[in-house]
Amino acid sequence: MTTYSIFLVLIMIVAFLLILIIMVQNPKGGGLSSSFGGGGSQLGGGVQSTNDFLDKGTWTLAIVLLALILLSNFAAPKQSSAASESSIKNKIENREILETEIPTTTPAETTTTAQDTAK
Repeated sequence: MTTYSIFLVLIMIVAFLLILIIMVQNPKGGGLSSSFGGGGSQLGGGVQSTNDFLDKGTWTLAIVLLALILLSNFAAPKQSSAASESSIKNKIENREILETEIPTTTPAETTTTAQDTAK
């Protein structure tokens, strides 16, 4: 497995985790944190610590995703410009030109043949 493939797999995993952590949150304060509302004192901070964890987790995953995307750019396989230019030249030189015959009919002949076929 190449390093680029490893980066792609990591990007997919982090993106999936980011989607999950965003879906767990509720913009009005509900979500996962609301399920701990009754036993807040038992969890060592309760709802507020859950909100902080989800908020920090979202930012951390977003930064990790951005860093992985930027780093994957350096691991991407690159084709040299000299190789691509030579392949283009080879394609142009090896191209076969197909010659077709051009029909030698005049406009008068085409109108008469069209009238003959209409009869």
